[in-house]
Amino acid sequence: MKTAIKLILIDLVIAQIAAPILVMIPYTIYLLVTTGNLDKGILTQAIMIPAQLAGQVMMGIYLWKAGYISMQKTTWSPVSAGYLSCSALAILTAGFAVSALMGLLDWIPNIMEQSFDILQSGWGGILAISIIGPVLEELLFRGAITKALLQQYSPAKAILIAAFLFGVFHINPAQILPAFLIGILLAWTFYKTGSLIPCILMHILNNSLSVYLSIKFPEAENMDDLINGNLYIYVLAGVCLIFIATILYMQRMTSNK
Repeated sequence: MKTAIKLILIDLVIAQIAAPILVMIPYTIYLLVTTGNLDKGILTQAIMIPAQLAGQVMMGIYLWKAGYISMQKTTWSPVSAGYLSCSALAILTAGFAVSALMGLLDWIPNIMEQSFDILQSGWGGILAISIIGPVLEELLFRGAITKALLQQYSPAKAILIAAFLFGVFHINPAQILPAFLIGILLAWTFYKTGSLIPCILMHILNNSLSVYLSIKFPEAENMDDLINGNLYIYVLAGVCLIFIATILYMQRMTSNK
């Protein structure tokens, strides 16, 4: 547990303090030299994407240098083409179901909405959310934190603790429950396979689809805003059945674990 808390605190310090300061200092100087004044709103928007990218790169370097990135063959095994396909189906159906749940909890505030809009306004931010972020978070939460917790606790307890930490890590109230639920699936997948590849694939798919839908349908908050009436109920029921069947099949494929 100490390792998990330490790594999360280090990531928060790097992402929320170190990286923004490193990016802000040269840009502040640039603004003062070129414009003669400092607009805080312009500064915040300008540094958000590079600060996000810088924080992710810095944390990745830390994990590498500190020895938290495993070079074991199992860690980077794709498991099998069939398992990867099931992983993709599991995260897509889980994401739909979680979105349906959040549609019932739309009173939970989304304090990061403006920040996400800024990030999604440029390719650097989209890359940070949909590709680099998922890879880094899998290295951190599954490759380092979940791995450490599995050595200390029973599988069920380790998975739940890892998912809880993953949810709280997102800070934004509207993301905590979805991250916790998706975190259970990701931690369970890592436990069953010992590999980060299916976890990274699932995380990239989840975030990339979220970014795509947010850009394509900016007014839609959840899936019930895209599918209306009885069709939504039928689709949701079908999605839940497919998710359960997929998880059972993934369980069978890794029954030796």
